Amino acid sequence: MKDSAAEFLRYLDLQRGASGHTLRGYATDLAEFRNFLSHEGLGDLADADARAIRAWLAWLHDRKLAKSSIARKLATVRSCFRYLARLGVVEFNPARQVRSPRLPTRLPSFLPKDESKGLLDAEVERSEAGLRDHALLELLYATGLRVAECCGLDLDDVERRRGAVRVMGKGGKERVVPAGDAALGAIDAWLSVRGEGRGALFTNSRGKRLGTRSVHRIVKRRARAAGIDRRVTPHTLRHTFATHMLGEGADLRLIQELLGHSRLTTTQRYTHVSPEQLMKVYDSAHPRAN
Repeated sequence: MKDSAAEFLRYLDLQRGASGHTLRGYATDLAEFRNFLSHEGLGDLADADARAIRAWLAWLHDRKLAKSSIARKLATVRSCFRYLARLGVVEFNPARQVRSPRLPTRLPSFLPKDESKGLLDAEVERSEAGLRDHALLELLYATGLRVAECCGLDLDDVERRRGAVRVMGKGGKERVVPAGDAALGAIDAWLSVRGEGRGALFTNSRGKRLGTRSVHRIVKRRARAAGIDRRVTPHTLRHTFATHMLGEGADLRLIQELLGHSRLTTTQRYTHVSPEQLMKVYDSAHPRAN
């Protein structure tokens, strides 16, 4: 195989349906690894062994990269070698012999109910941008969508009869997520000035599909305007959605389905349960609690 990395990326694109963002990230990591290998006198990625991978990680560490970045790059290389081993290009996955940097356990941030209410109930500018931004925030909180999923929505993905949106998630997996009256009402208000039709649900001033960076800026600006003095991102609203759903008694597996997670352990990281909520659930569920 002349170019192992290119074959792996082609597999991710055509067979796994990886997003453009994922493909760019993998391509960058693999190109960096290949450049390192070339300086070490190795021709192709498939020629690397565990010692070469450890040397690369040490080089990344010397460049002062964060442990999380090093762990992500190693995960990319592991995935690539797993694919090559399955094809028989390599006998085994050498990256499995390399230990990933130990990362501190950090729970994702979320907004308590008073802050999320303040963010969503703030006065809405009646301009096109104001109505669009409000609809965007309402939808992110109502559905827990990933920012790329939200940007990828088209007008015909909004299913008003079902009160839901149809989402194309990671790996090309489609799911239907309830949106709620507040979000659907905000979308209707936005479309009253944007106009119905076809194409992207959220657009910029030039009529082009709104990008993820723009959504990050909108969320940041609206959070500051609401008096929230810490970092708020679209992902914060995703965590907030999951945490508030669990706090109101939603089943964890239901939340997993709504978030589009393939593993329940991923969903568990997204949810924060207060001590009061734990006691409430314990008191109501355990036969000898009272």
